[in-house]
Amino acid sequence: MAANREQFKSRLGFILISAGCAVGLGNVWRFPYIVGEYGGAAFVVLYLVFLAALGIPVMIMEFAVGRASQKSIARAFNVLEPKGSKWHAFKWLGFAGLYMLMMFYTTVAGWMLSYIPKMAIADLSGATSASMEAAFGAMLADPVDMIAWMIVACVLSLLVCSLGLQKGVERITKVLMVGLLALIVVLVVRAVTLDGAGEGIAFYLMPDFGKLFGDPARFSEAVFAALGQAFFTLSIGIGSMEIFGSYIGKQRSLAGEAVRIAGLDTFVAIATGLIIFPACFAFGVSPDSGPGLVFVTLPAVFAQMPFGSLFATLFFLLMGFAAISTVIAVFEGILSFWMDQWGMPRKKAVAINVVLIPLLSMPCALGFNVWAGFEIPGIGNIQAIEDFLVSNNFMPLGSLVFVLFCTTKRGWGWKNFLAEANAGEGMRFPKWLYLWMRIGVPILIVAILLSGWVPLVQSWVG
Repeated sequence: MAANREQFKSRLGFILISAGCAVGLGNVWRFPYIVGEYGGAAFVVLYLVFLAALGIPVMIMEFAVGRASQKSIARAFNVLEPKGSKWHAFKWLGFAGLYMLMMFYTTVAGWMLSYIPKMAIADLSGATSASMEAAFGAMLADPVDMIAWMIVACVLSLLVCSLGLQKGVERITKVLMVGLLALIVVLVVRAVTLDGAGEGIAFYLMPDFGKLFGDPARFSEAVFAALGQAFFTLSIGIGSMEIFGSYIGKQRSLAGEAVRIAGLDTFVAIATGLIIFPACFAFGVSPDSGPGLVFVTLPAVFAQMPFGSLFATLFFLLMGFAAISTVIAVFEGILSFWMDQWGMPRKKAVAINVVLIPLLSMPCALGFNVWAGFEIPGIGNIQAIEDFLVSNNFMPLGSLVFVLFCTTKRGWGWKNFLAEANAGEGMRFPKWLYLWMRIGVPILIVAILLSGWVPLVQSWVG
């Protein structure tokens, strides 16, 4: 262990904070929708296959690089790379990716926080999708409101990080994640016991292989949807998971820990669908994808329930916990980069970033109002641009770097990776997966990269 290196106080803390980083808004507004669109449980099986074949192995590699080096991505490759190689140059891509992720995620976290008091004091009786859409649009159009709540999300998260790994990040994230899981249970029980909920449960979870295999073009869409969800749900590729590997000891093997984290992430995604679909079907509301599902459709559904304001408040409290746990986790990666790269104390890194991150997040907050006219054809507004850069570029490229670093002789190498991944008790990472990790996984990652660019290029030249 590196001298004076902070460590998690408990194994549970490591699992919950890593899951907190992985559990994001995509679990809530994307996963349930695409599950229903592509055949319910049939799609879930496809997703789990890709999660096991791609997402979890890359996560293990990030953890291994972090634990072996006991550094953030700022210095991890410097410690592990062969002498004279340039793997460490990747750190700047990861550094940029972490900031880019936060430039739009802090804004969305602000949305979630703002809706907690809005729902708590709102009179939802008579609320409709149209009235909720108008309210959501009014929020986006108000630059002061957008910036204020974005700053609240930044300050709260950095305040937690300023307390240190154990006393701040680990302790608070444990509370957030336990609270999130408890809220999910309460809301699932309420949703599945609504009159007419059975139709929504059947739509969501009953396998419909006709939707999945009936049309070759649709099957191709489903494959890429499952592949993308399995890849992006774990927040891999930019060092946001690598940092947590650097905070753990060698008592447990990494494969078992990664499976538990991915399992918790998947549980949240599936359970959230058990809130959304039974509720929507019970009240005859069509579930939409994207932000409209969370901020427009669901409040209108809650309005039709007894104690609707209470359940709406609990739902956005859940969403706020999910958003803030992710922001705290990624902030920790950013702060650790500053501490490792430039040798500065945590408090100074926090002081710099409490100014820097809100400033960098400003364009996204203003991109829905003052700068709403700024768009890139085929991509969209400022938030969509930032999301495209992170999801379709930084994360796939970064994951490719981690995979090649852990499997090639010019990098850290397969033997070193296996020794680190399998140190400790628990599930072993199979040695016989070498060819899959060396060839198969890079091919899938390149496919993800191209799947983001090909439609965009076609729209530009078409």
